[in-house]
Amino acid sequence: MVLVSYLNPLSEEGRNIVRGLGGLEEISEHNDDLMDIVIHTNRQTISNQEVVPETLVDLAINRIKWYIERKNNKDFNPNDYAYFFNEDIAEYDTIVFHILAQAIANQFRPGSREVKLFVESQGLMIEDRLIKLQLSDKKELVEEILNDLLIRDGIEWSFLKDLIATKKLSLTDLVLDNGEIVLDREQFVFSYGDKFSDRSPDRVYDILIGDNLRELILTKLLMQNTEDYIKSIQSQLAIVEMHPAIVELGEMLDEAISESLAQYSTYYASGGAFGNMEIGKLVREAFPPCIANTVDGVSSGGRNDAIVLLLTSFVSYARLYPGIFGSDRTVKVSDIDTNLNITLNEILPLIYEAADNCTPPLFEDQPQEKINIISKLGFGMHEEVSLENEGETKWYTPMSCEKIKMHLPQLCKENKDCAKINNPLSYYSRKKWIMSKNGEFNKDSADESSSNQ
Repeated sequence: MVLVSYLNPLSEEGRNIVRGLGGLEEISEHNDDLMDIVIHTNRQTISNQEVVPETLVDLAINRIKWYIERKNNKDFNPNDYAYFFNEDIAEYDTIVFHILAQAIANQFRPGSREVKLFVESQGLMIEDRLIKLQLSDKKELVEEILNDLLIRDGIEWSFLKDLIATKKLSLTDLVLDNGEIVLDREQFVFSYGDKFSDRSPDRVYDILIGDNLRELILTKLLMQNTEDYIKSIQSQLAIVEMHPAIVELGEMLDEAISESLAQYSTYYASGGAFGNMEIGKLVREAFPPCIANTVDGVSSGGRNDAIVLLLTSFVSYARLYPGIFGSDRTVKVSDIDTNLNITLNEILPLIYEAADNCTPPLFEDQPQEKINIISKLGFGMHEEVSLENEGETKWYTPMSCEKIKMHLPQLCKENKDCAKINNPLSYYSRKKWIMSKNGEFNKDSADESSSNQ
């Protein structure tokens, strides 16, 4: 029988497996039994030594690399990581899940990209394992895990609101009883059995609820439990000193995640005749007239829109993602500025400088506009940017030239470079390309001073 911890490493069975680990020193030791499982996994690639784990540390790092490759590599070869879907690896994988959670909780801040990545990787791992399990084993595992999870608490429909928002699930797919989702067959028959006279309640249960919904909710529950587990570890860090082996693993993960994601960075778009709209230091000399005029200061009457709507969106995208209009993806600031260092040290200081240059200075009589600036960066209505609040609002995209002429005509002082340009970002990318071509600046070290002003 397949171990419950194969899908739910946070089960009591999974915790008992971890308790049986002799000591954390073992995670860096060569493990012949682990390698034997890997090598004898059906269809496993063994010619590529980078994907064959020799230690539990290797297995942990490969678990993260699998997710990044699986999500980003168009030429992803599932045989490179086939061992993750060999049920014999369940005990080792359970141990790895727990040491990964501890290392990530210790190394990275709450709500960070890396924490989200680990939670998402666990969800995808469960999804893929469910697909590959034999039907009888899958039904038995799902039933056992859901029974265990639902004994403790029911599930309000609002728990799945993010899934409903992504259209992976519709509210009409759910059977509700006083706001709680009905998943258990016996509960369904008890609550609704007398409502059906022409067919079996069990048959109706299979039609309305069925395996797909149960598996979807199971995955969501286990992802939530993973996130809660990391939070519980982080809440103890002030009073508990993490083992050196876990600290070292966290540092290794930091490097491995950065290197792996760098291979698939797509935060630029084709600039046509002007090359790629590449991420880089802000070049003030390349700002379009409307932006340069805003930085110099705006008089009363147009200050709010100029700083909050125009400058905030332009500066943030020009610095972090100038190719936004050539992309079809939804992006957050932290996708590029993972620790918010650029936002805090380059983007916000320039915006605040422009606000101080206004007549009168914007924040003197409009201090609430600082919150509106944070909101336009996607961090909600708060006084400071924080990863925990990201996503409460959307990262506001730059105004078009047409809207600037309509709403802020006093700032639009067109020059010859504005011809055939419809957005300040396009002007900026084209101007940088021209300046680079003419040798007026080195794009690799452009305007270092802009981050210090």
